Amino acid sequence: MTHVIRPLQPSDSLEDLTRLLHAAYASLAAQGWNFTAVDQPVEVTRQRLADAQAFVAEQHGRLVGTVAVRGPKPVGEAYIGDPSPALYTTPGTAILSQLGVHPDWRGQHLAERLIDAAETWARAQGFAQIALDTAEPAAALRARYARRGYADVGTLQWAGKTYRSVLMCKPLGDPAGDALTRS
Repeated sequence: MTHVIRPLQPSDSLEDLTRLLHAAYASLAAQGWNFTAVDQPVEVTRQRLADAQAFVAEQHGRLVGTVAVRGPKPVGEAYIGDPSPALYTTPGTAILSQLGVHPDWRGQHLAERLIDAAETWARAQGFAQIALDTAEPAAALRARYARRGYADVGTLQWAGKTYRSVLMCKPLGDPAGDALTRS
């Protein structure tokens, strides 16, 4: 099946995108991890996309995957209600978030293609590194990012979360080097 990876357009439905995130994160919720995307309202989706470049995977007009990437947050700006970790305010740092693929479309490398799009965008914007956070006990997610060259750089506890998060970061060097990281 051919999926189109493209930037989110103003004409795309944030309601559909939010439903996609809920479906994509349901398996994480079933493990007891209350990621924000598990049940965020449309307004939170809108807020999380402010100042971000979102990409979507589309199949026959249906959104089946998504990721967002943005530059560093201003010092003192909250991140989903909590103070931003220093990594997220470091100049030259892009932030990857809201990666999700609908369960019906998993196993087709869409997540990898979405991360590729986000990393390519960040590199083209001149960012030196890209950072993210995920649940510390989410071994499969952490392994996926580690295979791509992301390294653990710290931990934090977001308010109201049932898990501790690990911060991960990857230098954005030569694009050819990224393929070597994933092999």
